[in-house]
Amino acid sequence: MAIPTREALSGFIATDPQLTETSNGGHRFYARVGIEQFQRNEDGSFTQLDSQFTDLVMFDKAAQRAAEKFQKGDNFIAEGRSNTHEYQGEQREQFIASRIGHDNNRTTYTVDRSRQERTDADREAPERTAGERDPAAVALAQREQALQPEAATGNGGTAQADRAAVAR
Repeated sequence: MAIPTREALSGFIATDPQLTETSNGGHRFYARVGIEQFQRNEDGSFTQLDSQFTDLVMFDKAAQRAAEKFQKGDNFIAEGRSNTHEYQGEQREQFIASRIGHDNNRTTYTVDRSRQERTDADREAPERTAGERDPAAVALAQREQALQPEAATGNGGTAQADRAAVAR
């Protein structure tokens, strides 16, 4: 089974975010965002290049939450999809985000867990039955079993010495 993935974008909020109302009465979050670009040098160091800019939009409840939490200069990571739309007669790219959060590699913040929407039982992975054992866990258990020291044998312990030599 393939892991479901979506497009992601990380960057910084370059303009003051705007929360507007759509024609059907919903909410729309808009901000111009920057994506930092770096070039790796031959010596392993990096040189920062000019940032690229695009539009980031969100809709409805997500838009309202983003407008409350984000301001110009914030570093973020967003999940969503890229889209091309026409704006004033020209084609422009935008990123339509369904989720957004502060980039914890670049932002110091405090997590408030008082608003738990789901119980811990809802968040736990289901138990596997014997027939659904994780193949990696099975292989690891077999490898560990093979590396266990054997009980002393009647041949003067040569089997254990041989195993020790192989393990090195």
